[in-house]
Amino acid sequence: MNRSNLLTLRPFAKQPILAVAMLFAACCLLLLTYRHYSLYSSYDQGIFNQLFWNSAHGRLFESSLSSVLSADVVHQGAIPLVSYRHLGQHFNPIFLLWLPLYALFPFPATLSVLQVVLIAAAGLVLYALARQSLAPALSGAIGVSFYGANAVLGPTLGNFHDYNPLPLLLFSLFLALEKRWWVLFWAMALLTLSVREDAGVTLLSVGAYLVISRRQWRVGLALFAIAVTYILLLTTVVMPSFSPDVSQRMIVERFGQYTGGKAATPVEAIGAMLLQPGQILAEIFSRFPKKLSYLVDHWLPLAFVPAIAADAWLLAAFPFLELLLMRGETPLSINIRYATLAVPGLFYGAILWWSQHPKAFQVRMKRFWAVCLALSLLFTVTSNPNRTLSFLIPDSIRPWVYVPPLQQLQHAAQARTVMAQIPPQASVAATTYLISPLSSRQAIVRFPTSIQFRNEAQQTEKVAYIIVDLWQLQQYQPAFKLERNLLQRSLNLIDQLLKTQEYGIQTFQDGVVLLQRSIKTEPGIAAQWQAFTKRNLTTP
Repeated sequence: MNRSNLLTLRPFAKQPILAVAMLFAACCLLLLTYRHYSLYSSYDQGIFNQLFWNSAHGRLFESSLSSVLSADVVHQGAIPLVSYRHLGQHFNPIFLLWLPLYALFPFPATLSVLQVVLIAAAGLVLYALARQSLAPALSGAIGVSFYGANAVLGPTLGNFHDYNPLPLLLFSLFLALEKRWWVLFWAMALLTLSVREDAGVTLLSVGAYLVISRRQWRVGLALFAIAVTYILLLTTVVMPSFSPDVSQRMIVERFGQYTGGKAATPVEAIGAMLLQPGQILAEIFSRFPKKLSYLVDHWLPLAFVPAIAADAWLLAAFPFLELLLMRGETPLSINIRYATLAVPGLFYGAILWWSQHPKAFQVRMKRFWAVCLALSLLFTVTSNPNRTLSFLIPDSIRPWVYVPPLQQLQHAAQARTVMAQIPPQASVAATTYLISPLSSRQAIVRFPTSIQFRNEAQQTEKVAYIIVDLWQLQQYQPAFKLERNLLQRSLNLIDQLLKTQEYGIQTFQDGVVLLQRSIKTEPGIAAQWQAFTKRNLTTP
């Protein structure tokens, strides 16, 4: 790579796109900082923080929180294991690149900073990619559209997730393709495979595009073959050596409609799909309005260009196929991490379309594009992605559920004073929104799912502390069945533990109750608890 080539990457530094990237990063960091401080970061933030914390202490990829979600625990009723390796659920060796940063700043918020930086950098590389064939104004419009896309903003304004490096890696791969920097191209391809076991589906689309377009058909064939081999080897040999989660949980939960709800390897699941073409078509077109709306959400920030661009369809074909064939609502949520899979292919496909139709970038098109981008931003805000904007947007209109920011912050401060009473290395069971700030420890599980764990010697123990945020459940239970059920389950289980005297209440403050094993509840706190349960516990 010579000096003249490096200079081609610099023009964006003189363009407004840099200011937009900085504004995007600043806004996202402010919102995520508020989200963490107000205790709205949820379970996945805790999982990944514990993964990094354990890895920084020499226990690579271990997580009791991941174990809570494992097939053994969910389907077989096993006790969560502190030494469970997350690699059986999702294979993320790229995390080792971020580990030195986390070791310097070992906090849950560090992961959110990393996430925002990766996405902000991806937009700059996208601009440099667009400049290879497009004028500065059009390239800038594409870059701004990336930062305003619901499929980018939604997942970014949430928990740390494992797909967040994909846009940066794939835009770099596409740039290397344009410049014929083959060493960089293959380095980005290998890093993409290291993101997660199914990140390779994005490379399947890139390979198919290169073959069908005959642009670099040999490279495309090699890329396709490497991605297929890697995915199958990983999911049938490597990951099952850690745990049976791929066949017993992932396949059953996402593709069980093709396997009759039975455990199956990915090869067996693919074989079952191919033998049921009617079922595949039925799954693709089921919930059609929902799926069409999902596609529109992806197309909107790019003024619907990907909907008419053949290259965009090719470059996003395999990610979309995977998402459309999955069952459940999560894969079709534009604010959830899965949406990230399709983003790089759609944006590169739009660049390719514009390179063939540069004269279409006229005043009328610019106005239409601006309206589409404004709508994308509006829909993102009004959807309150991952409850990050709950200080601004009501969570429910009928019935009305809205917690003002001052109330959120006051409660968070009270909850943190209670959490501070738990020793740093003590085992703990916590409700979802208290897990992230408590996840820098080896033994932590989710309450009321479990209050037990298996230690490194495979011996079962009960946690030393249980902390439950009943206030948070109270706020949302009028409109949400999940919170309503959790509130009742939590109250019943705490009552049982108090009656057996296994645990006593150490602190009960602003709806946050802290129980400690083998202590007695003081009479004043006991009376306070009884009054609270009388008001909130529903008799079956």
